[in-house]
Amino acid sequence: MNVGDLVVARYKSGEYVGELIQLDRPKAKVRTLAVRKHPTQGDLHHPEQADVAFFHERRALSYREVANVFASELAPYDGAEAPDYQASLAEALDAEIATMERRGDAFGRRALLELEKLKRDYFGV
Repeated sequence: MNVGDLVVARYKSGEYVGELIQLDRPKAKVRTLAVRKHPTQGDLHHPEQADVAFFHERRALSYREVANVFASELAPYDGAEAPDYQASLAEALDAEIATMERRGDAFGRRALLELEKLKRDYFGV
């Protein structure tokens, strides 16, 4: 991978398509262009637990936001161009909401509350 390439970057619990803007192993800087997987809600130190002291709202990286990621968390992007950011965010958010609705447990219900707040914040609905 070279600077300027489109890459898939895993960052915290989300996954993004972005432009590689700097590669200084073991780190890399990636400019966010699209969302592939919306971050999982909750406490990353206590994954999938609803009864924690602080249940974190985890926002997706913003369009063109630069993330500092480990180079080992990068993969080449196989598309010709990055998807539209807003459309990709909506699709990733809807997929995460559907996953939490299927769970039906306490964690899923708690995550749904955060995801619905984010949906209103992102799209005003």
